[in-house]
Amino acid sequence: MATTRAIDIRTAVPGPKSQAVLDRHRQAVAAPLSVYLPVVVDHAHGALLTDLDGNTFVDFTGGVGVLNVGHTHPRVVEAVQEQAAKFFHTDYTIVPYEVYVSLAERLVAVAPFGGPAKAAFFNSGAEAVENAVKFAKAYTGRQAVIAFERGFHGRTQLALSLTSKTHPYKAGLGPFVSEVYRVPFPYEYRGVTTTDALDAIERAFSSLVAPETVAAIVFEPVQGEGGFIPAPQAFVEGLRRICDREGIVLVADEVQTGFGRTGRMFAMEHYGIEPDLLTVAKSIAAGLPLSGVVGKAEIMDAPADGGVGGTYVGNPVAQAAALAVLDVFEEEALVERGRNVGDVIRGTMLAWQERFPQIGDVRGLGPMLAIELVEDAAKTPAPGLASRITAAAAERGVLLLKAGVYGNCIRVLCPLVITDSELDEALATWEAALEAVLA
Repeated sequence: MATTRAIDIRTAVPGPKSQAVLDRHRQAVAAPLSVYLPVVVDHAHGALLTDLDGNTFVDFTGGVGVLNVGHTHPRVVEAVQEQAAKFFHTDYTIVPYEVYVSLAERLVAVAPFGGPAKAAFFNSGAEAVENAVKFAKAYTGRQAVIAFERGFHGRTQLALSLTSKTHPYKAGLGPFVSEVYRVPFPYEYRGVTTTDALDAIERAFSSLVAPETVAAIVFEPVQGEGGFIPAPQAFVEGLRRICDREGIVLVADEVQTGFGRTGRMFAMEHYGIEPDLLTVAKSIAAGLPLSGVVGKAEIMDAPADGGVGGTYVGNPVAQAAALAVLDVFEEEALVERGRNVGDVIRGTMLAWQERFPQIGDVRGLGPMLAIELVEDAAKTPAPGLASRITAAAAERGVLLLKAGVYGNCIRVLCPLVITDSELDEALATWEAALEAVLA
């Protein structure tokens, strides 16, 4: 029996209705907000997205990692509607509400902390990172922060100071926050080993910043925008050892890696290492603005009364969505589903690597996977190939995102609720795009 196709491309991409909106966009929307994919969405569900012209795509962008439970999951929609009918806002620290406390309890219960832990909520990943640094500074009484090459932590001024990609994020926007120091992150494919990276931290303590002035080391267990580069086990162990020795707070930025994206609820579970603080955002609320910091209670309690907060932080409608997201993970075993999806994608990518020499590396954890495209045996980055492949895939019905400081990686952020048939169809379509560009 013939299988019904999920992908349905009825017009050129962009179609006339999408193009009309994009033309209006150019007139009314600030130019820096450039559109990456020329597809104007009409509706979406699960792993599928349909544009104004009736074209249906498999969405491997997932709202940049926000939609691990998929578009418009019925459980989440119901929770949002129910809470919206009650109240939208009070400011939790003025008139508190139970959903905030319930989400803190649930999140602490699933976060990788063995001892007492607490949570605080904010609006965006950048806000979560900024507040994690506040907690660390308040706890240690220190000022400096160490971050890593290729790291991405957001676009506010401190988060941007921690971020390592110049164009388009940082160029012309300085001066940046002082007392932020950057060191190498392991990147085995390009010759940076765990030993190199850990030695660089030790050298930094002698030549850049005294360890007794460092409040926090902030790192991504898998670098996201940097190219989906997983931290080696020995590196995470080394970070924990250094932080313990020097009294530094270890902050795991799990904004992109959290909520099942790596085949565990949180990526730190792969390593068996507890951070001191963990930041969450993106898939926490299935697309509504919400983020959080979860961490050891004594650190979370360190700032003065009123020392963290904000008018909109911990919005009750977003938190209701977040509670529904946690329900979906439990009811649909989405963490296990993510591992299965990752196994299929990794096997397919490794087969592609055998066929196409331009695929220099295949890497990631669980379903958080990427290919790195190169021009030659010297590993010259090939951002042009990555752009052509993502464009060819969109024309055929799969939406893909690039990554990496050179823009030469293509990453997977598909909803974990994707069906087997949708996954197979998407991978076959992606392969057709590879053939069209690389063969």
